[in-house]
Amino acid sequence: MRRLSIRNLHVSLVAGTIAVIMTFQTTPVVAQHLTMDAITIERSTILTQPGVFGVVTMFKLRPEWNKMSATERMGSAAEVAKLIEKHKDNVLVDLYLTRGLKTNSDFFIRINAYDLAKAQTFMREFRSTTIGKNTDVSDTLVGVTKPLNYITKEKSPNLNASLSAATYDGDAPRYAIVIPVKKSAAWWTLPFEQRLKEMETHAVSTLPYMTNVKRKLYHSTGLDDIDFITYFETNDLLAFHNLMTSLASIPENNYHVRWGDPTTLGSILSPEKVIKALSE
Repeated sequence: MRRLSIRNLHVSLVAGTIAVIMTFQTTPVVAQHLTMDAITIERSTILTQPGVFGVVTMFKLRPEWNKMSATERMGSAAEVAKLIEKHKDNVLVDLYLTRGLKTNSDFFIRINAYDLAKAQTFMREFRSTTIGKNTDVSDTLVGVTKPLNYITKEKSPNLNASLSAATYDGDAPRYAIVIPVKKSAAWWTLPFEQRLKEMETHAVSTLPYMTNVKRKLYHSTGLDDIDFITYFETNDLLAFHNLMTSLASIPENNYHVRWGDPTTLGSILSPEKVIKALSE
């Protein structure tokens, strides 16, 4: 009986230890999911926070789309609106019309989400809608927002202050431009101080245009075959053109192995108006 009691005690201790280990391993994960699920999507907040995933997907309509009746095509607008409403607490969804401006796409979708899996779920369900079934994906870009790497209050205080003071004051933007960027290995192997110097020159070049052009940066290294997704909004395409010309003329441009290719230009419209425009 004594041997049996010792054996039972040993088994109990082992079981208790395993339970404690499992508790420590699973509790943070559960807490993380609870925290993630508790976050609500507010446009003004999610578009300014770090740690937000961005997915930009370009779509080309198949010929079969135009063979459908106008009623069926127009009905797709309500279908997409219903899907966006269903996922409004998980993702922020924007649609842009590119038909008439680009040849490799008719529209694109930008999704912002705290959880990349939520963005993937929305896109999977979108592909099951009427318009989703009648499109081909011409490109998909994935990135995440981060705090500033270079022009921070600590590393470049004066320039940081100038950038913070420069705010967009033009009319509501009518156009969105997406430009994927990939840097060369030579860039990443530069000493940080040299990269900081190059980015300071970059920032100075952008200052004159910040009242006309909005910019948002997603970091993609390791998540995609590019390093950055640069997303712009503007109502002044000439100012945007001059901004790009300015950036093309600085030494940092020597470290680009991809800049655009493709560059995607689209009109900023509500999802309903994008679908209706494609249904005409």
